[in-house]
This record gives sequence, structure tokens and C-alpha cells, in this order.
Amino acid sequence: MTAISVRALGDEDWQVYRDIRLAALKESPSAFAASIDQEQKFDEEFWRTRMARSRRLVAEQEGEPVGVVSVGDVVDEDDIDKDGDTSEIVAELFGLWVAPELRGKGVAWKLVQAGVDEAREEKRSFAVYWVGTDNGRAVAFASSFGFRPTDSRRSMRPQDASDDEDDDNLEMAMIYPLGSDPGAVPSSVLS
Repeated sequence: MTAISVRALGDEDWQVYRDIRLAALKESPSAFAASIDQEQKFDEEFWRTRMARSRRLVAEQEGEPVGVVSVGDVVDEDDIDKDGDTSEIVAELFGLWVAPELRGKGVAWKLVQAGVDEAREEKRSFAVYWVGTDNGRAVAFASSFGFRPTDSRRSMRPQDASDDEDDDNLEMAMIYPLGSDPGAVPSSVLS
């Protein structure tokens, strides 16, 4: 297998992100809250705005995108002190996808490691990764990486929010401590 590299996308890479996101939605429609029908209609301005909201990391093989993960922040106003210190803000990994032919070959691990490294560099104390409760492979992967399950659950598809009791529609927060207390769990994840 040719080496896999991971890089952060800049604002000018909005088309790279759009193309890998649409490929993910097409190949794994049930893994995401959005649909390809919705997102392929979005214009350049939408994609540029989306790029500014979170950091996008792409895995590449021979210069071609083969996987993606996004890194955002879970901001709880209680986590920002009067001096504007945001060190307790939690990093959130989401939108993880790997091309089917490369699954099980370490690409997801490299993407998540890059996301965790970025969160650590930004002085975050935790990384949270939302995983479908019915996706055993994803739960096993996250656990093997070191993420721990929490009791926090949410609907995967906001449009189905009334169906929160449907286990096929729930995802759980799995937490990865980045700071000095590996047993701590941030309150912003549990609310």
C-alpha cells in the first residue's frame, strides 16, 4: 500500500472538502445526518462558510483524498473565564469517513490521531467523538484508540429528534482525555 498522508485543509481547499464529503455521503448515506441530495445543491459560499466553522483533515494516497475527519469545538460558556481563556473547551471529532477499499488499513487511525494531535496543540483537555450506538465497528475502533464511552446520547438525525428512543438513531459521546487527569469527563459533554 502506498503511504497515506494527512493534512489540514485551508480555506482555499473548499472544493477538496466538498468532493470528499459528497463521496462519503454517496457511499455511506446512513452514517451521516445529512444527505447527498441536500449537500450537492450547496453553492461555493456555503462550502467556504462550512470550512471556516471547523478544521478539516484529509487523508491522501498519491495526492488523492481517501478519507476525512472534521475537528470542531464544543463551547460551553462556563468554560470561558473572564480573561477569555478557552483551555477547557472540548474538541469534537466528527464526519469521519474512509474510502471502502482502505478501511481496516490504518487510515481512520491516522485521521483520528491527527485530530487528537491538533486538539492537544490547541491546549484542549478532551476530545469527544460521537459514535452510532448500533455501529459496533466504530465503537470498537474508538475504544481501541483510547476513547471511553459516556452515558451521553443524542439523535443522529436532527430531523428525527422525536425518535430519540430509537437505538438505531442514537449516537453516544466517547471521550478521550488530553490533559493530566485521564479520569475526568467534561460537563459540556454530559449536558
